[in-house]
Amino acid sequence: MATAKQIQRPGLVLVSAILTAASLISAASAQSDAGTRGPTFEVDPTWPVIPDDWVLGEVTSIAAAADNHIWVLHRPRSIPEDQRARSAPPVLEFDTNGRLLASWGGPHDGYDWPEREHGIWVDAQGYVWISGNGGWPRPAAGGSTDDMILKFTHNGELVMQIGKRGAAQGNTDTDNLHQPADVFVHEATNELYVADGYGNQRVIVFDANSGAFKRMWGAFGNAPLDAENNAPAPGAPQPAAAPQFGLVHAVKVSNDGIVYVADRGNQRVQWFTAEGEYLSQLVIEGDEPAAPAGFAFSPDPQQQFIYIMESANARVLVYDRSSMTQVGSFGSRSAEPGGMDIAHHIAVDSQGNLYTAEIVNNRRAQKFVAH
Repeated sequence: MATAKQIQRPGLVLVSAILTAASLISAASAQSDAGTRGPTFEVDPTWPVIPDDWVLGEVTSIAAAADNHIWVLHRPRSIPEDQRARSAPPVLEFDTNGRLLASWGGPHDGYDWPEREHGIWVDAQGYVWISGNGGWPRPAAGGSTDDMILKFTHNGELVMQIGKRGAAQGNTDTDNLHQPADVFVHEATNELYVADGYGNQRVIVFDANSGAFKRMWGAFGNAPLDAENNAPAPGAPQPAAAPQFGLVHAVKVSNDGIVYVADRGNQRVQWFTAEGEYLSQLVIEGDEPAAPAGFAFSPDPQQQFIYIMESANARVLVYDRSSMTQVGSFGSRSAEPGGMDIAHHIAVDSQGNLYTAEIVNNRRAQKFVAH
């Protein structure tokens, strides 16, 4: 197996950007008819702890493993050139107290490391899955696109690559992805679900052991079409009724086997059976056009709450999953601890604490302690 470069665990200091005292973040007063109210959260301004000489780029994704280790993915190439020599490795593993446990990743001769890191997931067996959307919105001159998914051991040894860089053949291609945004392994079936969503407009499912293709679908369970075939006709319906996905940005499967898909481009969340049969959708509104970017479920066996990272309006929306009634929200646009600015993905640990990843401006991971 090819092995990604291992980084020694250096001395740790607090990141200066998160030294501000904790602020209390409360779920909004939205409440369902049944009286259900979402939990409240308080930001931990001391989380995470990283070496003081390291620099983070855009923090694109975050995942909570079964052992409550928190995995962070960032983009070293997004760091200004004059600081890039101090870049942290792209994959960082922390405990829930914010202590750095390990770090690895980056270009390697043994596999196609993403040019633009995007999604991370850690499955029940401890394997780490990475996706990228390099080449979006269009490749640089002479460049190519990230059309693959990588599977690693927890210490960075390559296990499997699905697809190849620059090899995508569109929405009917079952061998390659096309700038995939998010990955999720459903433990009950050991299937890999991919939000194949920047270059393609689909959810695609593979066997998590062999990488063999199993099935795929588009919005409303329709067959996914390439962009030139799904452009809206004059007088076409509004995004809520668009028959194809816009930008498929996240996918998660609940314990009861429902597949939730964030269609960021059409400001909606749709959910399906595991076979891709359409069940329903939620259209999200906001002061700015909404951008549902990621999901997490509460850790109780029924997963009563679903948390939706709505990045355009800098907030986390809390829904009662059985009724999909909004029961809370928190967040505001700010660089202070507890604020958000283009928060991208979200995770939850076994204690119900939330973790967020932010790109572009704040470039950080944050922890929100559940109360």
